[in-house]
Amino acid sequence: MARFVVVVDTQWDFMAEQGALSVAGAAALVAPMRAWLAALEPGDTAGVLFTFDTHFVETYPTSPEAEMFPIHCVRGTQGWGNMLDVASVDAAIPAWRIEKGVFDMWAEPGLAIEDARDAGRPTIPRDEFFAGLAAKGINEVTVIGVAADYCVRWAVEGLIARGFAVTVPAGLTRGIERQIDVVASEDFAGKVVVV
Repeated sequence: MARFVVVVDTQWDFMAEQGALSVAGAAALVAPMRAWLAALEPGDTAGVLFTFDTHFVETYPTSPEAEMFPIHCVRGTQGWGNMLDVASVDAAIPAWRIEKGVFDMWAEPGLAIEDARDAGRPTIPRDEFFAGLAAKGINEVTVIGVAADYCVRWAVEGLIARGFAVTVPAGLTRGIERQIDVVASEDFAGKVVVV
């Protein structure tokens, strides 16, 4: 059965050493992530979704994140840009994108999934999109990206809540305070998560 892939927030501000909220060790993941994505086989991969942490200068100061982190991933800036090119994914594999304004890609109502290669195609409501995957029998998701103890952690939690079995390759994620093995043992004990 084909798996689905979620690539969480592999943006310049998180991945680059000079990024506004650089995650320690993340820069070293860029090349292995590119190679991993390029090696995905169409017959084994139902699709790839890239998430984008997205903020705006005007509204960030009043957001809960502003109490914890400096402004980052401002839409349209270098820091917001993805360090992984969708072109590295085989063209036969559907590629998607979603912009989110908070840690948890499931928290905001009304978010839509967009085609990552053709912005002119109709969007799909996030919850409808994932329900559609489940209806097609796609029940395994691999998650890579940053940060393991923030946005990756909430992505995994939401996927589990929707009935997906989740795999997180430890070599393709980094955390800020906790790495994915610790997150899995502390937050997902007894759940369907493989690290």
